[in-house]
Amino acid sequence: MSNLKVVIIDDEADAVSLLKLQLSRHCPQIGDIYTYTNPVTALENIELLKPDLLFLDIEMPLMNGFEVLQKLLPFSFAVIFITAYNHYAIRAFKFNAVDYLVKPIDTDDLVEAVARAQKEQVVTESRLNVLQRQMQGEPINKIAISSHTGVSFIDLNDIIYVEADSNYSTLVLMNGSRFIVSKTLKDMQGMLEESHFLRIHRQYIINLNHVQHLDRTKSNLTMVNKAELPVARNQKDKLFEMYKWL
Repeated sequence: MSNLKVVIIDDEADAVSLLKLQLSRHCPQIGDIYTYTNPVTALENIELLKPDLLFLDIEMPLMNGFEVLQKLLPFSFAVIFITAYNHYAIRAFKFNAVDYLVKPIDTDDLVEAVARAQKEQVVTESRLNVLQRQMQGEPINKIAISSHTGVSFIDLNDIIYVEADSNYSTLVLMNGSRFIVSKTLKDMQGMLEESHFLRIHRQYIINLNHVQHLDRTKSNLTMVNKAELPVARNQKDKLFEMYKWL
């Protein structure tokens, strides 16, 4: 898709001007750009414009980004959220496989986000609802996994471990199934380790709740599915500390 028709909704006029300039200079696939600092006015026009891509600020005084999207459902355009840095919000975006940019917007991040928007699925109402609840403080207990067939929501407690596979990662689940995701193990580590997960090796992240046995001699862990996973020397002390294994 080239000549993408873009709408920007952000109550900060300077931020809108800067984003428009960045898109014009660095994203050749972008066509017409329509900008709004008033989300109510934007709503009056957006259905007629039929954009391909919407850049949407979350925190706006008249109407927040979620309220805007709720009024537009169902929609067929891609959405890239814009947010000021908020650690909890960033985790919610990552766990729901929803694209976002942090202010001030980095040009390289913008170029990558636009490229992804050209090929990824539209944000569904269910993902939007889960994201909104999590950003309002609901515990994050599910992760959205994108595939060519759509998006699956997986309970974190169902993940036994995650295994590295080059630039991909494989989630091994309690029911024996395996999900391949287009994220590196480092990406997965950044998302999961704040919960009950730990990277024990360059190849593995484990769910600490699903460890069955530790072999101190071999420095191996046996998981509940009987998989034996190695523990790297530099992670052994951290593992012992977390479990108080002495």
